[in-house]
Amino acid sequence: MVPHPAIEPAQRTAAKVVGVLYLIQMATGVFGQSFVRDPLIVRGDAAKTAQNILGSERLFRLSIAGDLVTYIGVIVLLWAFYVLVRPVNRNLALLAACPRLAENAVLCVATVNSLLVLRLLSGANYLEVGQRQSLAMLALSAQGLGMNVGFILLGLGSAVFAYLLLKSRYVPRALAAWGIFASLVLAIVTLTIVVFPGLGDVLGLAYMAPMGLYEVGLGLWLVIKGIRAPTAA
Repeated sequence: MVPHPAIEPAQRTAAKVVGVLYLIQMATGVFGQSFVRDPLIVRGDAAKTAQNILGSERLFRLSIAGDLVTYIGVIVLLWAFYVLVRPVNRNLALLAACPRLAENAVLCVATVNSLLVLRLLSGANYLEVGQRQSLAMLALSAQGLGMNVGFILLGLGSAVFAYLLLKSRYVPRALAAWGIFASLVLAIVTLTIVVFPGLGDVLGLAYMAPMGLYEVGLGLWLVIKGIRAPTAA
């Protein structure tokens, strides 16, 4: 039996970084989407949505800044996660990072739509008011579609990272196994919604709850407990 390599100090530091960033990105992500954008958007009413956004423009801009901070944090998180699980399987660690980096790029592009919304509503005087409002709603919809693509990539990359955690036994196996399950649910259900969009109206954000629990749970575990030296099976 091949013994497990000893945990390096860099891995312990990386684990803390992963834990802290999971918690931070969860907070900023939930703030931007659930507490800012969602309450401002009135489905089917472009005029009311435009009024809400212009009435809370500073808060809307703050949510955009929060999204960008989140995406910057994800880059650091991926580096730290790679350092953490690289001794388990370097090739799989690289494979996990690739879709997560692609996800981050997609979400950054999607966020440009929020800036476009503000440009349309506060400028673009060459368009009629109704046209600007309708295009702003289209931009918000395009951002949501971009986020769906990002969620698919997020789930795929996260599933591989969780698998490496399961193999490593650095964290409780039940937590890592839940991470694989939650990540695959996120990716598969989001992909299904792309094919059957009506399913999204039925499920809402409920199918993302397992992923939220995993990220918060893993973040808290790594911050409080850190990683433990694996024992031979």
